[in-house]
Amino acid sequence: MLAVLFTGFTACAGSESADRPRAFPLAGAWEAVEYELAAGTSYEVRGRIFFSETDWTVLFFVVDGDGEARRGSAEGGTYSLDGSDLVFTHLYNLSQGAELEGLPAADLQMTARVGEGPTEPSTISIEGDRLEIYFPSGNSMRFDRRP
Repeated sequence: MLAVLFTGFTACAGSESADRPRAFPLAGAWEAVEYELAAGTSYEVRGRIFFSETDWTVLFFVVDGDGEARRGSAEGGTYSLDGSDLVFTHLYNLSQGAELEGLPAADLQMTARVGEGPTEPSTISIEGDRLEIYFPSGNSMRFDRRP
């Protein structure tokens, strides 16, 4: 579903705020807004992704046109960032989902790794308080920075 890892740090991107200086560009909480499939279908998503200096965690739901949660995922691990290259290492995953256009049904999955996990090399774009993550699948997810 969603995977992000970044290895390294870059100088702060975007503007700094006196009340919230940013030591690195992904620090903090981001609100999930939209999940766009490579085929062009897009879905509203609700949830958050959090980045510390070395770790990430995400909890999000894909909702249908009626605002009902149809798919969900809770994931986490470590990451690295080098410029716009973000690599997620997946250590934890809890997910399940109903079939939606472009997304097959997904049975309940639970994974809790110790040590190393699979990586997902992705790229990011940060413009102001908007984060877009582009996954190897061609899908992307958009987030807005939380205050």
